[in-house]
Amino acid sequence: MSSSSSDASAASAASAASAAKHEAHRAANPGAQVDNAFDRLRWRNRFVALAPEFGTRLAPTPLPDPYLVATSASAAALLDLPSDAFADAASVATMAGRVPRGAEPMAAVYSGHQFGVWAGQLGDGRAHLLGGVDTKQGLIELQLKGAGETPYSRMGDGRAVLRSSIREFLCSEAMHGLGIPTTRALAIVGSAQPVVRETVETAAIVLRMAPSFVRFGSFEHWLSRHRPDLSKRLADHVVDTFYPECRDAGDPYAALLAAVTVRTARLMAQWQAVGFCHGVMNTDNMSILGLTLDYGPFGFLDAFDANHICNHTDQQGRYAYSRQPAVARWNCYCLAEALMPLIDDVERAEASLAPFEPVFGEAMDAALHAKLGLATTLPTDQGLIDALFALLQDSHADFTVFFRRLCDFDAPDAARGAPGGLARDLFIDRERFNAWSVDYRSRLAQEPRDATARQVAMRAVNPKYVLRNHLAEAAIVQARAGDYREVQRLNAILARPFDEQPEAAAYAALPPAWASHLEVSCSS
Repeated sequence: MSSSSSDASAASAASAASAAKHEAHRAANPGAQVDNAFDRLRWRNRFVALAPEFGTRLAPTPLPDPYLVATSASAAALLDLPSDAFADAASVATMAGRVPRGAEPMAAVYSGHQFGVWAGQLGDGRAHLLGGVDTKQGLIELQLKGAGETPYSRMGDGRAVLRSSIREFLCSEAMHGLGIPTTRALAIVGSAQPVVRETVETAAIVLRMAPSFVRFGSFEHWLSRHRPDLSKRLADHVVDTFYPECRDAGDPYAALLAAVTVRTARLMAQWQAVGFCHGVMNTDNMSILGLTLDYGPFGFLDAFDANHICNHTDQQGRYAYSRQPAVARWNCYCLAEALMPLIDDVERAEASLAPFEPVFGEAMDAALHAKLGLATTLPTDQGLIDALFALLQDSHADFTVFFRRLCDFDAPDAARGAPGGLARDLFIDRERFNAWSVDYRSRLAQEPRDATARQVAMRAVNPKYVLRNHLAEAAIVQARAGDYREVQRLNAILARPFDEQPEAAAYAALPPAWASHLEVSCSS
């Protein structure tokens, strides 16, 4: 028997044994099955039914004495439920690891490249997919992150900490508010259970939601195991469920690669346009649906620096802000390699990858024109844009604040007697900005829209509020002291990032000096 066949047999046996143990536990503990919002959901677990080799059936390890930290009303609405439906003790217990009726929990296996190096088998080391739920928007999968050890935990403890869970919850929902494709976060539950990282912290679980958590690394795994049959089964599931238009193509797998490439390229343009840095763009963190997946050491740009590295662990700067599009393209090539046993034609695979650069370029160009309030395109625009970003780089002007202030470029109350109004105050070399603003004003004069219409359009694409690290840190500090109101308040503000929200103006201010010393890493 080959090693891959042996691995598959062992995984299948372990999965069956775990499933049997789980069912026996439920039968022996009927009192644990308290009716609540999760028990009443319409579960349909398509992924776990695909093949036993795709993961291991096992129940989460519940957190002791869990408490509710925060919920997202917007995410709850996807399940056709109000956010307060999850506040009762039984629902909190479910989000802390109790298996609801109808769910079939599993940890998925996948592999991947981490920091550009093949890492071999990985998998859900601290996540348990509860299953899928039928909703009006289609099937949505629910996953607990931080729910205990799995066969893929390697040397980890399978837990997440309150700090990282708050950051993931807030950023998942903030990205949704920005209109950027993302996994969602329904809620956070916490516990006093200690978890050792650089220091001793407390445990938490995030309940994540997405149509699918399949990753580029899910396909890389079966290439490494020489199992084209399982790669095909997974690809057929993805095509038939999420990319049905690919089924009618001459080569559905090449069409799948092309569709994922296009979605990924557009996602990168959206990240770049709002100054979002993922921090750990490994292939196992790339969604087959083009979603922002696995929030770890992420960050939004404060002072603009094209070479900004948000992940303290990334010593070589592989995932720096300016490198994200190139890394995403490289990751698409890794996906292409994984799909080659199904495509079996190098030229077709290369043709499927070819759209990345033009799609990204067009999406990025459109985003920058919109941020500058330009509804038309002229040959001189690229020079205007390049000059602006050179200014931003040299002055390290705040990225979000600058573009939001630029929305008022011609507003009387922003003029302050100088070209550029309040935006000008962000630059060290103000005379240089004055010169740029003259060119910008001249360009605006060539636009068909009046100033009012342009300003309205600019405010709809230039957010006033993003999840800056210091805002998340303030919410975390209060949560550690037992006060979770700031998490919920910040979530509500970030749900409407383009609105003025004058009562929340302080959340749009320039970051304090101490914020520059905050560091995030892969340690959580």
